[in-house]
Amino acid sequence: MESAAALAKEIGNWREVADFYRKASELYSECGRSQPASDALARGARALEESLPDEAIQLYTDACTILEEDGREQMAFDLYRAVSSIYIKTQKYDDAASSLLRLGLAADKSNARHSQCKAYLSAIVVYLYAHDLKQAEKCFNDCSQTDAFMGSDQYRCASKLLSAYTEGDAEEIKRVSQSSTISNLDNMIIKLARQLPTGDLSSLKTAITEQEDPLDEDDLT
Repeated sequence: MESAAALAKEIGNWREVADFYRKASELYSECGRSQPASDALARGARALEESLPDEAIQLYTDACTILEEDGREQMAFDLYRAVSSIYIKTQKYDDAASSLLRLGLAADKSNARHSQCKAYLSAIVVYLYAHDLKQAEKCFNDCSQTDAFMGSDQYRCASKLLSAYTEGDAEEIKRVSQSSTISNLDNMIIKLARQLPTGDLSSLKTAITEQEDPLDEDDLT
């Protein structure tokens, strides 16, 4: 089946590429071989990243699911990263952040705390790149509920970034984005972080102020 998929790839028949890799995966699954089943889907996804990115995402996601169901989340880390990368390339930043948070959850289940914290910080960076401070803060607060993230270098870095955004301090944002903690993230995230801040910081600060000091219609004296 995988040989047929390779031939289909050579002639550019992308739909058949997906179908053949899916069939190969099913055959491995029927034999109880979860790793080869996941690997087949991942190979299909890599072959389709440029031509059919949505199909590639689905194949990667299915490959992750196979590993998760077999209790092998740690083997799926690179697949989550690949999904996030495609989402970033196609400018689907909310989906990219969600994929990174899913990576964080898998890392949590695998007791891979460093990978977990890096995934959480990466998701926050993606939200900030998309100029969605509200979602970045929500993500930070949610991730801070985990013992692993609290007190980590990634937690402190995220906290500094968000504080700088709240203050509208572009120079501080740039300084934190050049930190070693950011430099230890995946290249796709580093590239986004190095471009922060995006958008108009003054409008973000105004929005924050309005949220903190809503008009009290009963107190107009």
